[in-house]
Amino acid sequence: MAHHALVLGGIRSGKSLLAEQLATASRAPVVYVATAEALDGEMSERIRRHRQRRPEGWGLVEESLDLAGVLARHAGPAPCLLVDCMSLWLSNLLHAGEVEPGIEGFLAALGGYPGPVVIVSNEVGLGTIGMDALTRQFADRLGLLNQQLAAHCDTVVLTVAGLPTYLKGVRPGP
Repeated sequence: MAHHALVLGGIRSGKSLLAEQLATASRAPVVYVATAEALDGEMSERIRRHRQRRPEGWGLVEESLDLAGVLARHAGPAPCLLVDCMSLWLSNLLHAGEVEPGIEGFLAALGGYPGPVVIVSNEVGLGTIGMDALTRQFADRLGLLNQQLAAHCDTVVLTVAGLPTYLKGVRPGP
């Protein structure tokens, strides 16, 4: 069975960098699966920084909705897929009105994916309660998604201030 890992953390917690390190440690070819869309200058700059940091040999798939399809297309031979990130993906699903089918499809595909997967997600359960219904819906659904992903993953890591705390599974060697 392939090793699947979930890396949680807040904004600028170091979760993407840790996920990149875990993907590299898998020793499999890596395909970075980006869920973000460059809809403004600030997001374009974030995407540019992420691209600049990644090794040249990594593949790239940009997919804002159909993550189940990405897993299906890469199932053989299965590279390590680094999916960054669930919070942007969930936001995309909410706007498209495809939350439940998207999540159900992704979880089913994840369960059958034969290669390693490293998933990045924001931990929203430590903050304040949103002032509006959409923000509360997003935080509630992301919290539930994170719980579902944690149940599917062998390793779950919470990253705070660049420091990983392993919640489930064993920390890889040096």
